[in-house]
Amino acid sequence: MNMNKYECLNQKKKYCGESPFSGKKRVAAYCRVSTEREEQAQSFESQCNFFRCYIEEKKEWEFYKVFADEGISGTSTKKREQFNRMIAEARQGKFDLLLTKEISRFARNTLDSIYYTRELRKVGVGVLFLNDGINTLEGDAELRLSIMASIAQEESRKTSERVKWGQKRRMEEGVVFGRSMLGYDVKNGKMYVNEEGAKVVRKIFYKFVLERKSTHTIAKELLEEGIYPMRSKKWRNTVILRILQNEKYCGDLVQKKTFTPDYLSHEKKYNRGEEEFVIIKNHHVPIISREMFEKAEKIFEEKQKKR
Repeated sequence: MNMNKYECLNQKKKYCGESPFSGKKRVAAYCRVSTEREEQAQSFESQCNFFRCYIEEKKEWEFYKVFADEGISGTSTKKREQFNRMIAEARQGKFDLLLTKEISRFARNTLDSIYYTRELRKVGVGVLFLNDGINTLEGDAELRLSIMASIAQEESRKTSERVKWGQKRRMEEGVVFGRSMLGYDVKNGKMYVNEEGAKVVRKIFYKFVLERKSTHTIAKELLEEGIYPMRSKKWRNTVILRILQNEKYCGDLVQKKTFTPDYLSHEKKYNRGEEEFVIIKNHHVPIISREMFEKAEKIFEEKQKKR
């Protein structure tokens, strides 16, 4: 197929990652930072400004945009909205080169690092890791990327283990990991009785233990009395059930009821004995007596036997 001089020039620019109209590479950037603290939020802004200035200083480059994810883990790309949008726009041919600070900012999962840099390379987009000195369009880039990504992934695993270890130590010291609940406000890792909610909890135990009413009946009666749960507009028997079986109401604390088996996916699972629970008796001010709580447990046991 014959091409004229203009077509040949455009084809060459496209192959070299240049915009066929401006003769410049259209360059995007990707950054990710946790924004739970004020100084990290400032870091996020500074990263965005850095990439814009860095790209605009290069005469052969044309600034496209900065894709930025805030406060999201790098071990998985599933929940990174901007990251996924970046990949989509690369496939649409909207930019030719991607800058990112380092591999750990791009992905801490080795498979993701290799997969997405390959996908970008297929559409002619190179990834330049500034701190690691890797350009994925170079011949040995994938080998170097594999090594560096594996190191980043291992560091992520170690960080996860350190965090879990630190959390468990704090749990053993009595620090509460969790949010406020009906009858208790959780502030700075401590539980404080919320008397308005505590009255509802006592009412539920009284109806169940002393009046021997079912969880369905209790839910119905609470609604009829104009009493509503904390995070819903309607009482359900399952909500009543969880309250009656929650050891916190008699002053005990059981933590690590859920755990994260895979640091890459961050998916939580109910602890069925895979990990050791952290149990502290008489941890905080109870809303109901231990005797009342144990009577509720016996009623559940009796019902189970009948079934």
